[in-house]
Amino acid sequence: MADINKYIGSEGSADPEIQARVAVLDEWNETIAASLAAKENIELTVEHWEVVRFLRNHYLERGETRHARRLSEALDREFAEKGGRKYLYDLFPKGPVSQGCRIAGIPVPPDSTDPSFGSVQ
Repeated sequence: MADINKYIGSEGSADPEIQARVAVLDEWNETIAASLAAKENIELTVEHWEVVRFLRNHYLERGETRHARRLSEALDREFAEKGGRKYLYDLFPKGPVSQGCRIAGIPVPPDSTDPSFGSVQ
């Protein structure tokens, strides 16, 4: 699995799929993220940035997530020690997957807005 920090620190990857994902990631920056977050009434803190960076690294390593539940489970595992799902919803009240992905500048899984998934929007 690719790690975005290793990719950035090296001369890149010959894998065209990773290069395509990095091109998408390159269009995003922290200023854009802060603007997107402000539109969602969120002021980004260190804790928010941890989640945003996790989402971006997850996207780079695995590509687009087809099922929001899998991404939600990955987030829950990663942030379990901080409170898991409750912690994540405190940071991203409209859903850590859908709202987090929008702010992280990565594709939102198509089923994340399904009311049965649990996202607010």
